[in-house]
Amino acid sequence: MKAWKVVGLAGLVGVAATGVVIARGERKRKSYTPEEVRDRIKTRVKEAASA
Repeated sequence: MKAWKVVGLAGLVGVAATGVVIARGERKRKSYTPEEVRDRIKTRVKEAASA
């Protein structure tokens, strides 16, 4: 029974860690201004067209 508790705890820690990573990414994406987003999209399109 103890092994199941360890597995369950490891699962909860994994879910929490994933949530932290997602939240950090969202904060970073939301910090861009609309002009920065447009510039990044234009740059990616130019890179894709030249590749």
